[in-house]
Amino acid sequence: MLINLHIKNIALIEEADIDFYEGLNILTGETGAGKSILIGSMNLALGEKIPREMIRDEAEPALVELVFQVDDRSVLKQLERLEVEVEEGCVILSRRISGGRGIAKINGETVPLAKLRSIAQLLINIHGQHEHEVLLHKKKHLSILDDFATGDFGNLKLELADCYKQYKKAKKKLEDFSLDEEGRKRQLSFLEYEIAEITNAGLLEGEDEELETAYKKMLNSKKLMDAVSIAYECTSGASNNASEQIARAIKELSFVQDYDEELKTICNQLGEVSNLLNDFNYTLRDYQGELAFSEQDFYETEKRLDEINHLKSKYGDSYKMIMESLATKKEQADKLRNYELEKDAAVQELDDITATLHDNCNRVSELRKQKASEFETKMIEALCDLNFLDVRFKVEFEKLDYYTQEGFDQIEFMIATNPGEELKPLAKIASGGELSRIMLAIKQLLAGVERPLTLIFDEIDTGISGRTAQMVSEKLKQIAKTHQVICITHLPQIASRADAHFLIEKQIKNANTLTQITPLSEEESVMELARMLGGAKITDTVISNAREMKALAK
Repeated sequence: MLINLHIKNIALIEEADIDFYEGLNILTGETGAGKSILIGSMNLALGEKIPREMIRDEAEPALVELVFQVDDRSVLKQLERLEVEVEEGCVILSRRISGGRGIAKINGETVPLAKLRSIAQLLINIHGQHEHEVLLHKKKHLSILDDFATGDFGNLKLELADCYKQYKKAKKKLEDFSLDEEGRKRQLSFLEYEIAEITNAGLLEGEDEELETAYKKMLNSKKLMDAVSIAYECTSGASNNASEQIARAIKELSFVQDYDEELKTICNQLGEVSNLLNDFNYTLRDYQGELAFSEQDFYETEKRLDEINHLKSKYGDSYKMIMESLATKKEQADKLRNYELEKDAAVQELDDITATLHDNCNRVSELRKQKASEFETKMIEALCDLNFLDVRFKVEFEKLDYYTQEGFDQIEFMIATNPGEELKPLAKIASGGELSRIMLAIKQLLAGVERPLTLIFDEIDTGISGRTAQMVSEKLKQIAKTHQVICITHLPQIASRADAHFLIEKQIKNANTLTQITPLSEEESVMELARMLGGAKITDTVISNAREMKALAK
C-alpha cells in the first residue's frame, strides 16, 4: 500500500507531503485546483515521460517520491526475483528531474527507467481520466480477459508463448531454404573458396603480433643501428669509453682502500657497476647482431602481414574471430551439400512444432472460453450494481487464421444496455459515462486477481450523477475493503464514503499561485461535502445534508 507521497517543485506544487491510509482515500477540490497535477506527479515517479509543463519555472530540481509498505508474500517474492531489497517492509520509488532529465531510483539506488516501471506495476495501478477509452479498442479486450483468468491459465499461456517462439524460429529456418539448384551451387562454390582461403593461409595464434613487432623493427632498422652503434662506442668501443674509465677508477681506488673501510665499500660498489656495464655491453653487442636482416626477410614478413590483414578485413579483426568465421562457413557449406535433407528436416521440424502450437492454442482457447463465461456472469452482476438495470454482456470469439503468442483467439466485448437491444461492440453503444462505469466494473473483477494492492482512480465518475453516482460510490467502497483505493472525485456521493479525505486547493504565496494538499478532519470533511453540495452559498441546511450524507455512508 502507498503510505506516503512526497512532491517538490512540480507544476503548482512547491512542496507537499501526504500520508495515505488503508481503505478509501478521497481527494477533492475546486476545478483547476491542481488535482490532475497529483496524478501526473505519481506517473512521473512510476516512469512516465516528463512533460515540460510539469516542471516549475526556475525551480529545478524537481522530486517525486512514493513510499510503499509491502507485506504481500507474492509481491515480496517477485521483488526478490527482480533483486529489489525490501527495507523494513518498505519500497521507495523516486524520480529526480533536473535540466529536463530524470534520475530514477529504487530505495535510493539509481536504476534504469524500465526497471522502475516493472516494479511499479507490482505495487500500483492508475486509472487515468481517459483510460476507459481503451475499451474502444478490441485489441485490448483479450488482455483484460486474460488478466481475469487465473490459476492454470497463466501456466498455459507461458507454454504457449514459449512454443510460439520455437514456431517463429522454425518458420524462419525453413524460409532460409529458398535457393534453387543454381543458387545453391553458386553459394557453395563461394563458401568453399572462402574456406580454402582461410585454411590455406595456415594462421597461427599470436602470429600477427609477432610479425608486427618484427616488421616494425625492420622498418626502423637504420635508426636502431645508428643508436645502438653510438651507445656501444660510448660504453665499450671507442677509446676512453665508459668501461675503460670505470676500470681506471677502480684501479686508483684499490691502491688506497686499505686506509679506510668506507672506501672499500665504495670501491666494491664501483666494481658492481663495472660488472653490470660488461653485461650490458655483451647484451648490446648481441642485439646489434640481431638487427642484421636481408631484403628477402623484410619482403617475406611484409607479404605475410599483408595476407593476414587481408583475412582480417574479410573475416574478423583477430585470429579468434577468423577461426569462428571459418567454423560458421564450414557449417553453412555442409548445410548446402545436404540441402534437400536439411530442408526436409526443417519442414518436418516446423510441422511438429506447428502441431504442438495448434494443440496449445486449442487448450488456451478452451480455458479462455470457460473464463469468458465466468467473466460475463460477473460483469453483468457488477454492471447491475452500477445502475445498468437491464444489461447484457457477452465476450464474442473469433478464430484467427494465423497464430500469435496469445493463441488464435480474437475477442470483442459486446453489450446491450437497454431491453430489446441487440448486442453491439462497446465502441458503438457506450457513452463516456457508461464506459467509465464499465471500466470500474472491470477493475472490480480484476481487483480480485491483480497483485497491485493500490488502485488510483482519476475522476472515474465522469458523466454520472444521482442514483448512478451513489452506486459507483458503493462499488468503490467495496473494492476498498480488499485494496487501498485513492480516488479523485467531484461527486459528494463518492467523497462521503472516504476513510481519509484530502482537500486540494490553490493558495497565493509571495504573489505566486501554489497548490496545497491538506488532510481533513471529520468536521472539515463535512464542510467540504457541503461545498460540493451547495456551491458558493453554504447554508445550515446544506451542512446538515452533508453531515447526514457522511453518516449514512458509514
